[in-house]
Amino acid sequence: MGDRWYSEAVVYCLDIDTYADSDGDGVGDIRGLIGRLDYLARLGVTCLWLHPIHPSPNKDDGYDATDFYNVDPRFGTLGDFAELLHQAQNRGIRVIIDLVVNHTSDEHPWFQSARSSPDSPYRDWYVWSDTEPDDRHQGMVFPGEQNETWSYDRTAKAWYYHRFYKFQPDLNFANPEVRAEIKKVMSFWLQLGVSGFRMDAVPFIIELTEPGNPNSPKDFEFLTEMRQHVQWRRADAVLLAEANVEPDQLPTFFGDSGSSGNRIHMLFDFMLNGRLMLALARQDPEPVIEALRDTPALPAGGQWATFLRNHDEIDLSRLTAEQRNQVYAEFGPDEDMRIYDRGIRRRLAPMLGNDRRRIELAYALQFSLRGTPVLRYGEEIGMGEDLSLPGRESIRTPMQWSFKPNAGFSTAEPEKLVRPVIDKGEFSYEKVNVTAQRRDPKSLLGWFERMIRTLREAPEIGSGATTHIDVPMPAGVLAHRADGPTGTMVFLHNLGTEDVEVDLSMLAPEADLPTDVLADRGYGEVGKLDNLKLAGYGYRWIRLCWAAKI
Repeated sequence: MGDRWYSEAVVYCLDIDTYADSDGDGVGDIRGLIGRLDYLARLGVTCLWLHPIHPSPNKDDGYDATDFYNVDPRFGTLGDFAELLHQAQNRGIRVIIDLVVNHTSDEHPWFQSARSSPDSPYRDWYVWSDTEPDDRHQGMVFPGEQNETWSYDRTAKAWYYHRFYKFQPDLNFANPEVRAEIKKVMSFWLQLGVSGFRMDAVPFIIELTEPGNPNSPKDFEFLTEMRQHVQWRRADAVLLAEANVEPDQLPTFFGDSGSSGNRIHMLFDFMLNGRLMLALARQDPEPVIEALRDTPALPAGGQWATFLRNHDEIDLSRLTAEQRNQVYAEFGPDEDMRIYDRGIRRRLAPMLGNDRRRIELAYALQFSLRGTPVLRYGEEIGMGEDLSLPGRESIRTPMQWSFKPNAGFSTAEPEKLVRPVIDKGEFSYEKVNVTAQRRDPKSLLGWFERMIRTLREAPEIGSGATTHIDVPMPAGVLAHRADGPTGTMVFLHNLGTEDVEVDLSMLAPEADLPTDVLADRGYGEVGKLDNLKLAGYGYRWIRLCWAAKI
C-alpha cells in the first residue's frame, strides 16, 4: 500500500476492555490484545481502530478522559501500548486510536482547576456563561438520558457547556491554547507510533459555542490546521472523522472551497449506513442506488468509511419518519431494542434473524461498495447483543473466543467481568465462538476470511470509482461496478428471496474471460453475462477484466 494506504485497508474496531483479558482481573487489556493479533492477521485486518484508551472514571465507557497522555491502568502501561504497536506492525497491521477531545471528564485536572477560580490558567479552556443561557435545553446528543447542554457549577458560580453528559464539559476551541494542546496530544501518539486517529464528534470540535446561540459558528480552518500538523509529524497518518451532518455539508469536512482535500482524509458514511438498513429492511436496493447517486464528489485523497455496525447505535436520524419506522418494524420491533428516539442498539446477526444467507449478503454488499470497510469485533462470528444491559452496552459484551467459562475472554469469576458474557440463547458463547468456527471450514468466520482475501485482491473497490449499473433488473437486485487502474469488478446482490436471472450482456465488450471470484454458491461459467443466475439472498462478485498493463 502507498501513502493512501487507508483507501485499500480493512479496519477492525474493538474495545480493549471487552476483547481479551490476560491477567484474570475481568477486564480486557493490551497484553490480551497482543495475544490475539495473529487471529486478526489471519482474518485479513490491516488497520486496528481502538476505542478510548485513556484513563477515565468510565461514566461513559472511556469517552470521559482524565489524561490524554496516558493509557488507562486497567489496560496496562504506555510500555505495553508501545509493544502492541511493534507487534501489530510486525504483522502488517496499523493502529489508530480514538481522539475524543471535544470534551474532557469533569474530573480532569484542567476542569478541576478551571472551576476553582476565575483566575485559573485553565478557566478559559472551557465554555462558561455567568447567566443561564437561553438555549440551555437545546442540542442534546442523548435525548431521554440528557435534558440540558448547560449546567450550573456551584464552585465556579457559572454555567458550563456540555454537548454530551454533564460530566463531560466541552473544551473551548476558540482558545488558541486549547488548539495547541490538542496538537501536542496528537504529536505524542504519532511519535509513539499510531497511524492516525478516529476523531469523535468532529462538528462539535469546530463549534465556537456562544451562550444563547443554538447555531454557533463553526471554524473549519481548525480541521485544516490539524491535517497540516498531522501530516508534518507523520506523512502517512490518517484522520478518520465522525460527522453525521447533512449531505451538502460533507464536502466541507474533506477540504475547503478549492476542493484541495486539505482537511479530513476519511468520513464515516452515515447516509449510506441508514440507506443500507432501509434497503435490507425493504429487500429493495433502491435506497442504496439513491445513496450512490447522491454521494458528493470527493477531493483527491478523500475516502468514505463504510459500516453496518459500529460501537454505537444504528443511527436512523437521516431517514424520514416513515422510513425509520419501516426499519424499526423489521429490525427493532421492541421498544427496548431502540435508543435515543433515532436508533437501534442491536448487532446485525440477530437483526437478520441469524439467517446466514442474509448476513453474508449484507456484508458482501457493504464490502463491495466504494470506500474502506469497517468491521465491528464479533461480527465476523455472528455475535448477538444483551438487551438487559443499559444503552449502548448491549453491543459491547466480551468477545466470544471459546467454549471455556466466560467465553475464553477471562479466567476471572463471572461477577468480576467488566460486562457479562452472553451465555443464554442461540447467541450464547457455547454456540457462537471463534474456536467452534475455526474447526468448521464452512463457518461464518471462514467466510469472512475468504471474503476479505478477495477484497484485497480487488483494489478497485477501495481506490476506484463505484457506479450503479443502470439496466433493467429483477426486483430486489442491485448491480454495480468498480473501476480502477487495476481493472473492473462487477457485483450482483439480491436483497430479495426469489431466485432470478440477470442480463448484463451490455458489458460483454469490456469483458476479458470474466469469472466469479466470490459467490454464495457455485453458479457455473459467467459466459457472455447474458444469463447470470442469482439465488434469493445471493451475491456474485465478478472479475470483469484486468487492466491491460497488469
